[in-house]
Amino acid sequence: MSPRPIRKVLVANRGEIAVRVMRTCRERGIATVAVYSEADASALHVRLADEAVAIGPAASSASYLVADKILEAARATGADAVHPGYGFLSENAAFAEACADAGLVFIGPPPAAIRTMGDKTAARALMHAAGVPMAPGTTDAIADPAEAERVAGEIGYPVLVKAAAGGGGKGMRVVERAEDFREGFDRATSEAQSAFGDGRVYIEKYLVGPRHVEMQVLADTHGAVVHLFERECSIQRRHQKVVEEAPSAVLTPALREAMGEAAVAAARACDYVGAGTVEFLVDAPGPDGVRPYYFLEMNTRLQVEHPVTEAITGLDLVAEQIRIAEGEPLGYTQAEIVAHGHAVECRVYAEDVVAGFLPAPGPLLRHRPPGGPGVRVDAGVEEGDVVPVHYDPMISKLTAWGRTREEAIARMDRALAEYDVAGVPTTIPFCRLVMQHPAFQSGDFDTGFVDRYVDAAALAPSDADLGAALVAAGLVALDGPGPVEGDGVAGAPPEASRWVRRRSA
Repeated sequence: MSPRPIRKVLVANRGEIAVRVMRTCRERGIATVAVYSEADASALHVRLADEAVAIGPAASSASYLVADKILEAARATGADAVHPGYGFLSENAAFAEACADAGLVFIGPPPAAIRTMGDKTAARALMHAAGVPMAPGTTDAIADPAEAERVAGEIGYPVLVKAAAGGGGKGMRVVERAEDFREGFDRATSEAQSAFGDGRVYIEKYLVGPRHVEMQVLADTHGAVVHLFERECSIQRRHQKVVEEAPSAVLTPALREAMGEAAVAAARACDYVGAGTVEFLVDAPGPDGVRPYYFLEMNTRLQVEHPVTEAITGLDLVAEQIRIAEGEPLGYTQAEIVAHGHAVECRVYAEDVVAGFLPAPGPLLRHRPPGGPGVRVDAGVEEGDVVPVHYDPMISKLTAWGRTREEAIARMDRALAEYDVAGVPTTIPFCRLVMQHPAFQSGDFDTGFVDRYVDAAALAPSDADLGAALVAAGLVALDGPGPVEGDGVAGAPPEASRWVRRRSA
């Protein structure tokens, strides 16, 4: 593939990832096009783009997920490339093919790789053939409940029933006992059909207390494939990541090298091109003291948590994606990639932790991100914006880098304490709890951290705090958000302002 410079990129996404892609494009002298729904007409990514095109109603099914509207926007603005970000159409092979058919460069992997790795059973079969370690389970989908129950018994409980076309914790059920299998199977199948339009499921051994560790890979069009070390993603709620770090606190140099080689083998097996992530579950140490690891899935896109990899490697992964899409070689070998220090990322969501991390969209009456050495904020909103009800309620991603893990954690805790948000409840108190918890600080934790250690009730405000918050909310309802005066919400009593600050700091 001969180099083909990209001049204008349409970013087929919204929020912080659209903003993040646009900033790298601007540094590289590449013009940008935003697409937006009715709910995002004044969104930050729209304000930052060189051009913006409306693509429909607020519902993503009528706007961001409609490939024809996005392709028409690219044609109308003269874009020559599309960056899909993550979510929406980023792992849609048909969309990648449609971009190519329209003469657009798709800044992502080939459609065949997306299709193969998006089908979890096909991916498992390919990884098994490539020699990548696999957890005990099936490589084919199972439609017959009786056959599935027989296989589960052979594997041994507990087992996971997982959607073949799934991800993000949807279409997945943990079954602890044989007598509960049929119910778990039916629920997983039903949810998979609803979420993905594909009710196929497969069976896998459920690991109790594993670590979730993923390897970032880059592959160019000239046959070079490298990994950029690992990210630990074990702090999760609802099977979705909320705190990530790089490197992992438990990987030895030998295990890191083995997992890196496995990730590269996985990328080569599916003829991968671009930035991708190979996810593994790392089990407890065996009798020999070595931790077994097993392939989980491959995400054929940029990951939300990519900033921690950028922090320790010094690479701009979006810039690397663009270079690869232009046909440039990586230009460096595995031995030349060096990790420096430690990085931690906290996802700041507008969520009610006390209510079980339920989305809590609303107006950002105040949004004052932290700063200082080693602190990075990737936000898709600014003060005065609204976290819409229609999409993921992420406010920002906060990343802290330090020379050591201890320094990175301390810096993150300081940054979280400085982060000033008013108007919506956030996950900031939860993230501070994680940073201050002895299990996290020691590195002795697993994917069960939230269930084991987090008492949501302890994060709830007092009755007095709630009363003050209701006063503030009433004032906002009567007068609108209004300007922010000093440290408080305009017109609100001091105690209302204090509650809002304490709720998010």
